[in-house]
Amino acid sequence: MNSNGRHAHEKWDAIVIGSGPGGLTTAAYLCAAGKQVLVLEQHDIAGGNCQVFRRKEFEFDVGLHYLGDCNPGGTIPSILRGLGLDGTIDFRPFDQDGFDTLIFPDLTFRVPAGWDEYQQRLVDTFRDDRDAIEGVIAVLRGIAEELPLSYLPGAETPNTDKWSKRTLAELFSEFQLSQRPMAVLEHWSGLYGSGPADTGCWMHALIINHYMGGAFYPEGGGQMIPARLVQLIESLGGEVRTLSRVDQILVEDGSVKGVRLTDTTVLESDLVVSNADYKRTVTELTDVSVWSSDTVKWAEASVMTLGLIVTYVIVDKDIVSKIPNTNFFVFSGWDVEEEYAQLEAGKVPDRRPFAYLSLASRKDPHNPHLCGPGQTNMQIMTLAPRGYEVWGVDEGPTHGARYRRSDQYRSRKAEYEDMLINAAEEALGPLRDDIVHLETATPLTQERYTLSSGGTSYGLQFSPGQTGKLRPGYRTEIKGLFVVGANSVSSHGIAGTMIGGLACAGQILDRALVPEVMMGEVLSEPGVIGEDPPDWDPFPVSRGKRLSAIRAEGVEARASTSAD
Repeated sequence: MNSNGRHAHEKWDAIVIGSGPGGLTTAAYLCAAGKQVLVLEQHDIAGGNCQVFRRKEFEFDVGLHYLGDCNPGGTIPSILRGLGLDGTIDFRPFDQDGFDTLIFPDLTFRVPAGWDEYQQRLVDTFRDDRDAIEGVIAVLRGIAEELPLSYLPGAETPNTDKWSKRTLAELFSEFQLSQRPMAVLEHWSGLYGSGPADTGCWMHALIINHYMGGAFYPEGGGQMIPARLVQLIESLGGEVRTLSRVDQILVEDGSVKGVRLTDTTVLESDLVVSNADYKRTVTELTDVSVWSSDTVKWAEASVMTLGLIVTYVIVDKDIVSKIPNTNFFVFSGWDVEEEYAQLEAGKVPDRRPFAYLSLASRKDPHNPHLCGPGQTNMQIMTLAPRGYEVWGVDEGPTHGARYRRSDQYRSRKAEYEDMLINAAEEALGPLRDDIVHLETATPLTQERYTLSSGGTSYGLQFSPGQTGKLRPGYRTEIKGLFVVGANSVSSHGIAGTMIGGLACAGQILDRALVPEVMMGEVLSEPGVIGEDPPDWDPFPVSRGKRLSAIRAEGVEARASTSAD
């Protein structure tokens, strides 16, 4: 062992860089297939955008605010079942008649589950736009229903064929949809981070369809998913090694040979899966000379989605227990395109930007880590202007930028905090004077912890040229090197990256794992992770056994010193 407690020479069947849900899912399925897998994570806890963070008695989700397709047989439950983890996470449903509540200056619209119900409510609300609404929904629903067929040679997919390379703005224009129903139909864009002029119809159809079976939240918080995957990986002989940042993927003669960490440790493997940012994988984690010129040009020219600004709030009163289990989207106007144009130009919108309000205390009322009795835990978020300039820096923290003490950075954060609290009060009533905890994360925060280009949570923008099969595939041109995660062909989000992790593992194992698992195949013996002890907590579990042991030794040593 070296001075860091690591083996001086290590060779693994597979190494996964990054512990987002895509990387963990790939690693878990490779372990279930008998491979010895090492997951490397630069942060001190696994999970990527699925993780939580804690501030003494408070816990906050980083990126998992709600999920679709979590009914029995849905995407995420099926992926967990395929690993023998069926029943280890309970998914709490939102209000089926309005899991999203949209608040406009003179209209409140509740989004129901079900395509038919959604279309009917739109028509009932905007009767003069009936034909346009029905035309737009027919296209979007058609694309969604054709998605499983799009991978079958010769299958007829007329909606996909006509609209997959066209933008949402073009679809709205084709049917002459007016501004108000357009704004309501566009509310989903906050879940993928780009406006109608920059978004392919395929993405919008996919995100709506994901929630048409209802919305859900994992009981116990977002950390439950990575914790279960970490448990499985380590129960099957793999390892999740946190506080281990990869400096370079090692490639020789067109084949991957392993990775080198920032502490110079070299870990060998003929199979490496990068769950890291795709742009960084190509242009920074590898020598660009190992790639074709076309790959390098594509990666360098690729456009990321907008980042997020998230304000985390604890209010010292119960303001959610008597309201439906719903999210709130609060808009100050109807001109969606103008707001996105300003954001893409790197400007703070002229009016208060739209805000998305996620009520953790309502979604997961029995989670003891959220806040104290009678308090309310919530997150308020909005999309950030593109680029670093608005925050007063020229580059991101990945390349060493220091920003947290900058006067411009702090001033901009305070400006957004004020606007987001105003939006929350519009939805929930007065709360500002009862706030007992307040902090805000920006795209720079996101980049510091996940190393994503531009600090985005959603990966590559979903423009027609970067959507679906035009996104990077899992297998790269370098032998033994695969990519997975929000930038890959499977799309972003928890479900998108987990299905991508399953598909990536399938390519590595030369198995059609996606249809196998969706049809009920189970690769790992149920119960392998064992029973949860009474005090089981997903947060320390997600640090991995190695870091947990080191931390336990530190606590014991400090206690011994104190006793002396």
